[in-house]
Amino acid sequence: MNLSRWKGIAAAMMLMAPLGAQAQAHFNGERAYEYAREFVAIGPRWPTGPGHAKAEQYLRSHFAHDQLEEDAFTADTPIGPVNMRNFIVRYPGTKDGVIVLASHYETNYPLRNINFVGANDGAATVGLLMAIGDQLRAQTSHGKKLDGYSVWLVFFDGEEAIRSWSQSDSTYGSRHLAAKWGRDGTLGRIKAFILTDMIGDKDLDIQHETRSTDWLVSTVRQAARKFGYERYFFQQDEAIEDDHLAFVQRGVPSIDLIDLNYGPNDSYHHTAQDTLDKISAHSLMIDGDVILETIRLINQR
Repeated sequence: MNLSRWKGIAAAMMLMAPLGAQAQAHFNGERAYEYAREFVAIGPRWPTGPGHAKAEQYLRSHFAHDQLEEDAFTADTPIGPVNMRNFIVRYPGTKDGVIVLASHYETNYPLRNINFVGANDGAATVGLLMAIGDQLRAQTSHGKKLDGYSVWLVFFDGEEAIRSWSQSDSTYGSRHLAAKWGRDGTLGRIKAFILTDMIGDKDLDIQHETRSTDWLVSTVRQAARKFGYERYFFQQDEAIEDDHLAFVQRGVPSIDLIDLNYGPNDSYHHTAQDTLDKISAHSLMIDGDVILETIRLINQR
């Protein structure tokens, strides 16, 4: 048979085949990377700075046609009261309960004078969640619901310290929202809280954060195994203080997906070298594949 004719027939057969019979589709890491590129182009995003307001408007514009809530609050910081804002985007599901995917979006205030753009430390996971949101939006268009739990995207403000990292000078947005959701009963609806942080690194090596919930760690490990991604996940154990802890402390099943080994001897972390060339669409594809499969597995529990 003529080779070009065979290719055409094969392509047509793939289009007609059931979804499960087709080659395994992957998450669109290129789209996540493009969103991260646009976010990095805003420049530094430290609270009270002009880039922070631009970052807020970027998120506001992107999710303008979704169920978007702006959670504004005033944080008590070492430099005095600082206005901050979390963003929450809701995609409804058929089951009673919520899976939360979260990232922080601001950059480090003490680094405001070194052009710290936080490509990996904030922008990469903002892009990741935005691209996941694109898929969720398509699945919930025209009044449809996700087949499973609702999924909420949360973009936290104020994860970084304003002066020097401590339990009181860090994670302002997550501590505020966890307390708020504790008061109004929302925490009881959360089936899983999945935090993403610094996982756009080209050299992806996501640690096992030791205070994360065991069954969620096992579920993510199972999801990674499906794609042959085991080498990228949980090769090292480390206790890490991050936005998930306010939820862990309130009994919410939570996991921190984080790669703190960023550059040789962590040399890019919190430096002006945290730039777009250090992250990759391939790493974001791996992240998206595993997170979406983890959601599917949670819905099966």
